[in-house]
Amino acid sequence: MSSFLVYFLIILAIIVFVAFVFTVKQQTAAVIERFGKFHSTRTSGLQFKIPFIDRISGRINLKTQQLDVLVETKTKDDVFVRLKISVQYQVIKEKVYEAFYKLENPQDQVTSYVFDVVRAEVPKMKLDDVFERKDDIAIAVKRELNQAMIDYGYDIIKTLVTDIDPDVQVKAAMNRINAAEREKVAAEYEAEAERIKIVAKARAEAESKRLQGQGIADQRREIARGLEESVEVLNNVGINSQEASALLVVTQHYDTLQSVGESTQSNLILLPNSPHAGSDMLSQLITSFSAANQITQGATFGIKPKAQKNEDNE
Repeated sequence: MSSFLVYFLIILAIIVFVAFVFTVKQQTAAVIERFGKFHSTRTSGLQFKIPFIDRISGRINLKTQQLDVLVETKTKDDVFVRLKISVQYQVIKEKVYEAFYKLENPQDQVTSYVFDVVRAEVPKMKLDDVFERKDDIAIAVKRELNQAMIDYGYDIIKTLVTDIDPDVQVKAAMNRINAAEREKVAAEYEAEAERIKIVAKARAEAESKRLQGQGIADQRREIARGLEESVEVLNNVGINSQEASALLVVTQHYDTLQSVGESTQSNLILLPNSPHAGSDMLSQLITSFSAANQITQGATFGIKPKAQKNEDNE
């Protein structure tokens, strides 16, 4: 009988000890009530309470927590947009009583304030301003929440606008506008590149023509110099200028025939090949030069050529 009593006392002592001692985890606060009334708060570690008199009414998480709130509202330019607001908050250690007893559901309270602030700020902005001034929206939400939640024992650490989602049709229109703008810029660059190519090609052609003309002028200058030297050489051997000119014309005539005959890709050309052909060509050239000189002198002194005079008389 005595051994049974010993066992009973040991078990009773264990039960009393278990009811007397409790532990609180790190970053957690326990609320102790005595006879249904708030008595104290206990922080992390080994704690004691009076069994059957004190009881743990609840535990509050002291870690920083995050609440994501999705708000749909309308902008100043009548575009419906959904904003995701992330609120980071924590319970103030010195105000565990207010956080535990004053609010039944703190997350619902925070959500209500976020809706109120966002729907008051966003309708003042256009859609583009919402994207550019999202930090202003986050600051306004944090300011309003701090003023409202500090009395309930909650500290708002930070608020972030993590997502801005306009209506699907609005996003498609914005993408089309962006694509059109980029195509416009691309077309401008392509046009500028084409203009540079055209200018460069025109400059190259102009330079080519200039060099070609210069080459022709140099060629003719050398030909004239060569002819002049040839005439001088012929004069030295007793041939007068007229005979020398005729001889050069005949020589050039036969050189031309030789060049045409050597080319296998040339078209059919009929040229006089008799010896007096050179003399005829020289006579025609002299006649043409004389007529040109008369026209030039007549234009200078106001004298009409004979042919013109005959036409005027008729």
